[in-house]
Amino acid sequence: MSEKSTIAVVGSGYVGLVAAVCFAEIGHNVICVDNDESKVSQLSDGEVPIFEEYLPELLARHRNKSIAFTTDLHAATQKSQIIIVAVGTPQSQTGSADLSYVDAVASQIARSITEYKLIVEKSTVPVYTNEWISRVIERNGVSRELFDVASNPEFLREGTAVADFLHADRIVIGVDNERAGNVLRAIYEPLTSGSYYQSADAVPGSRSTIDPPPLLQTSTKAAELIKHASNAFLAMKISFINVVSTLCEAAGADVEEVSKGIGTDGRIGPKFLKAGIGYGGSCFPKDVAAFRYVAEQLGVDFGLLREVEKINSEQKRRFFQKVRSALWTFRGKKLGVLGLAFKGGTDDIRESPAIDLIAQFLKEGCIISAYDPAAMERTKQVLPPSGTLSYAKDPYEAARDADALLVLTEWQEFAELDLDRLHYTLRYPIVIDGRNLFDREMMVRRGFTYLSIGRPGATQVKNAVLSNRLP
Repeated sequence: MSEKSTIAVVGSGYVGLVAAVCFAEIGHNVICVDNDESKVSQLSDGEVPIFEEYLPELLARHRNKSIAFTTDLHAATQKSQIIIVAVGTPQSQTGSADLSYVDAVASQIARSITEYKLIVEKSTVPVYTNEWISRVIERNGVSRELFDVASNPEFLREGTAVADFLHADRIVIGVDNERAGNVLRAIYEPLTSGSYYQSADAVPGSRSTIDPPPLLQTSTKAAELIKHASNAFLAMKISFINVVSTLCEAAGADVEEVSKGIGTDGRIGPKFLKAGIGYGGSCFPKDVAAFRYVAEQLGVDFGLLREVEKINSEQKRRFFQKVRSALWTFRGKKLGVLGLAFKGGTDDIRESPAIDLIAQFLKEGCIISAYDPAAMERTKQVLPPSGTLSYAKDPYEAARDADALLVLTEWQEFAELDLDRLHYTLRYPIVIDGRNLFDREMMVRRGFTYLSIGRPGATQVKNAVLSNRLP
């Protein structure tokens, strides 16, 4: 095991909190800084504000031992050799990343530097951000000998972020000199050497002592581009299979079979080839827009990314029309909705296709009863309960007396529903599955009118759709 480092992590959102807890897990002392006093108090008391597997257990294991929470960035900077910046970079009106939080933090850090510090950018930022951080620090009177700036992008999936950190596909460090490279390699040594996986308490995952995660050292510019390019490529895969799903519906083929045939090609792989109602979350929408903006600023026409965004928006519209085709009219119809988070395994509703669709259905005069295993409290802040929107205690309550049931998030809990009970609970046994959770033929055998994404309807489904098109 390498020597312990003292690391300050600035920001306690999804990225910052997971990074802070995981650095503590692999043996470092961590000070997590946030300007939200209520969140700092909550975390100091052991309460976890986000839904993330293993996070509560690891926080309980290391709280008041190797991880502490504070609002004092000045003190945290002075106590730490490494300062990791993990603050938000929201999308601006132009589509670019808003770097005002990064700029503010860099200025505050600069005023606290009296000896060598490594400032590590972990937020998703456009290329050249590391150079701008260096300029900000130098403008605040800090000698270039007293600091380095590095890039260490995260590749975490919400819902599996802890395992993704500790069992990474790869660890990317972007540095422009060996001094910074040596420091960053050292803090990841428990993972890259495989020593972490010898612990009986290690979080389980795909990596082991004989197959530790590889570390890729690049320039800072390359590391910044790797992060944006990775997310844009994954968003493109999702949009690609969604267009293919539309072709499958038109041709009478099954997108699940086509996706499997594509994904078994080793050059392509099966991940992110699941047809649905489009991508959402805090990363893909803003990162695609920001990457396109960066390209435009550098004189590169990245029109492909505009098509990715267009396809993603179109997929929600197509699902909306699919529901209309099954119900004919909307006003006064009761819809049971399963899923509010942008994907299963998280309570994050940012840019969730489910939230957009619910807002459209409400605007059309529908009455909605919704359920999600984790995201209902967050959704209530955006879509408060009303005379036309209620939140159910379980999936069956959401489906009770509904004219149709919509599946909008791919929680495993929904795939394991008692279909006989569900059939009995619905007013009309219509299920419109935006995540292809159910076997199509089985649903029809159970007596459901079943519509999904990119899969041909059996006779019962075709008749239902055609009858709703009649005048």
